[in-house]
Amino acid sequence: MSAHYEIACNEVLNSFVLIIEGYIEVPQLNEIEIHLSQCPSCESELNHEQAMRTLMQETLRRTCNEQAPDDLHDAIFRQIHGKTAGAFTEVVTQYSMTEISIEIDEFGQIEHREIRIEHSEEIVVVNNPLDPDLHDGQDK
Repeated sequence: MSAHYEIACNEVLNSFVLIIEGYIEVPQLNEIEIHLSQCPSCESELNHEQAMRTLMQETLRRTCNEQAPDDLHDAIFRQIHGKTAGAFTEVVTQYSMTEISIEIDEFGQIEHREIRIEHSEEIVVVNNPLDPDLHDGQDK
């Protein structure tokens, strides 16, 4: 760094991430811009960092942005809304509880009781495949 720079090169280089992401305060940014206009080495390094960030973003956007096929979207939509012919909804609720009690009386006799409670509920809703509302937007 020569003496005419108000801010040191290492401070500018350490600020690149903040500059590129736009998280730097205006007064500090103004000082850095003055430095960059006078220091081709730092300016070149910043341009390189910006180019690498852009390249990485574009690469990630291309490789990590796969789209599901339209027929998959349609199938999921039909399943969620039960719009397929003969579609049904089934809700099953089950729970069980076991209560065990062991009592020992004053004579050392052991009494063991077990109570088991079970509950099961099943709800099945079958859509009418002849209902014309079920075929809206679908090929016949």
